[in-house]
Amino acid sequence: PPAMSRRVVRQSKFRHVFGQPVKADQMYEDIRVSKVTCDSSFCAVNPKFVAIIVESGGGGAFIVLPLAKTGRVDKNHPLVTGHTAPVLDIDWCPHNDNVIASASEDTTVMVWQIPDYVPVRNITEPVVTLEGHSKRVSIISWHPTARNVLLSAGCDNLVILWNVGTGEMLLALDDMHTDLIYNVGWNRNGSLLVTTCKDKKVRVIDPRKQQIIAEKTKPHDGTRPIRAIFVADGKIFTTGFSKMSERQLGLWDLNNFEEPIALQEMDTSNGVLLPFYDADSSIVYLCGKGDSSIRYFEITDEAPYVHYLNTYSSKEPQRGMGFMPKRGLDVSKCEIARFFKLHERKCEPIVMTVPRKSDLFQDDLYPDTPGPEPALEADEWLSGKDAEPILISLRDGYVPIKNRELKVVKKNILDSKPPPGPRRSYSTCDSDFSQPALEEVLEEIRALKEMVQAQEKRISDLENKLCQFTNGTD
Repeated sequence: PPAMSRRVVRQSKFRHVFGQPVKADQMYEDIRVSKVTCDSSFCAVNPKFVAIIVESGGGGAFIVLPLAKTGRVDKNHPLVTGHTAPVLDIDWCPHNDNVIASASEDTTVMVWQIPDYVPVRNITEPVVTLEGHSKRVSIISWHPTARNVLLSAGCDNLVILWNVGTGEMLLALDDMHTDLIYNVGWNRNGSLLVTTCKDKKVRVIDPRKQQIIAEKTKPHDGTRPIRAIFVADGKIFTTGFSKMSERQLGLWDLNNFEEPIALQEMDTSNGVLLPFYDADSSIVYLCGKGDSSIRYFEITDEAPYVHYLNTYSSKEPQRGMGFMPKRGLDVSKCEIARFFKLHERKCEPIVMTVPRKSDLFQDDLYPDTPGPEPALEADEWLSGKDAEPILISLRDGYVPIKNRELKVVKKNILDSKPPPGPRRSYSTCDSDFSQPALEEVLEEIRALKEMVQAQEKRISDLENKLCQFTNGTD
């Protein structure tokens, strides 16, 4: 047949993506990974830190480790422990490597400032607590291009957008989902959302117009959870199950949701497939919860559109998975992806490389990629502006920026000055004294308290040492 005369082997620079675990001493050992049954990835990474949701008695906690601190984790390593019930999802801010958000069964979302140094005690005070959900919050995701915009989705079937910089709710999408929301994803410039839901629908939502602009019922016929993400050109990639419980992947066009561009069956395993997408290479990596493999596919404009590349296989199943942003990769080793695979008691980085003979920078593997600068402010985005991510070159590698503070300025009734005219009473609550100023003073008092406690401990330690010396010389 004439079809055979076409090239049998498709040309692609990603035909030979090669996955490899790191050496044993480059893993993070002795971590009690959370056992909560939840389809989130339990792990979030950036160029500075790896964060993992851990078991914790009573409340909810996650651990944050500097990337370089591999090996055994000290059992007294401080945790982030402000939630009163298990943490269900965590996400690093794309515009500040020291800021992470957490969502919890306690119905709150908390945003944390993580210092570059390892603190001595647990971090218990979030920079801001966002309260608005009435049930547990299982999904959290930062806006890709607007500063301080954070999305949360809860078991109250509600999606809320927050301005973290003011601690305020920007938008609540409340009448859209009739059942549990499985996942939520932004498109590249953050103008649209895609959601999957237990009601078997995939919805594409314009959050600012609060409108569903496209939806597809049952993209996969099976009853188990579906996931969806945006890939290039507004296309949507889904994973789900067939009637016969086979795992499937699908590729859809937003403008014609009726028929899939591609629909492929894979295997009969019941783990939900978590898709991770790299826009620079158009590769989707599928990590099944409870699987011991990662399959990856290249998405192109020519049939069959979703091209199987390879499978990374291992012996042990994954409990969760973190995915490093592009700027955290080692370009000198031609690394195009790095996963952080969670086991029961450890986290194992897995490196994906495209082997090249040359030591030079491979610009075809590394087009300019989203950097840490936001393209918009929260209020610009809310008012209808869109902006593509601000890109950076990885030619000389990426050096993380030193500790940046997240400033939260809560709008407060005390900020509005009293009407002019004779003051009737000079109350102790002088309204010129704004909330931020008050919080600053309290913060300073807290710091001084801590300092005094530390000095007291130091003095008593020194006194003890002195006693040992004098007793020793008697």
